[in-house]
Amino acid sequence: MIHKEGRFILSVSLIVLGGIAVLSHFFWPGTLALLTQIACLVIYLLFLQFFRNPTRSIPEQDDSLVYVPADGRVVVIEEAEETEYFKEKRLQISIFMSPLNVHVNRTPFGGEVKYYKYHPGKYLVAWHPKSSTENERSTVVVDNGNAEILLRQIAGAAARRIRTYVEKGQRLVQGEEFGFITFGSRVDVFLPLDAEVRVKIGDTVRGNKDVLAQLKG
Repeated sequence: MIHKEGRFILSVSLIVLGGIAVLSHFFWPGTLALLTQIACLVIYLLFLQFFRNPTRSIPEQDDSLVYVPADGRVVVIEEAEETEYFKEKRLQISIFMSPLNVHVNRTPFGGEVKYYKYHPGKYLVAWHPKSSTENERSTVVVDNGNAEILLRQIAGAAARRIRTYVEKGQRLVQGEEFGFITFGSRVDVFLPLDAEVRVKIGDTVRGNKDVLAQLKG
């Protein structure tokens, strides 16, 4: 399945790349035209795989489990001061999404949206320490009545469009889609300090399939 965020880009790129491929046949020598057509096909296939949206259901609905919100690699697990909403130390886990990953963001934890804010900003590389506070980003806090977690979508050097499909007061179901980030990015999750982490740095994880952490109580 192709994600809705990619339909316009894929339509335009099909016209442009298809046009280049056809024109190369008439105006360039045989080998150069063939290489150009292959390059156009490869680029379009890369766009297709980037905007893929596989259907995934979580293995088990459980208020104590926090599922992985995005495909990618775990790059940060540490205690950090969360200054936007909690204004205290929290357990931060960050997932880096390369351009080859699925870029759908999924709700790791069901509950009510208590806070949502979009922040315009810079486009530092997603693993830069200041990207969490200076890059374009979107912050969502979900409360299930027993605990709150904060999700932060962060744009990277190539990611120039964050989409967040929530509003304050909305009820989110564990596992449903809540956002999308175009072309390479990062998602930070801020958990209670006593959460039991189920991943380690360097792990490759998948949204709705892997458990990020288990909450106490």
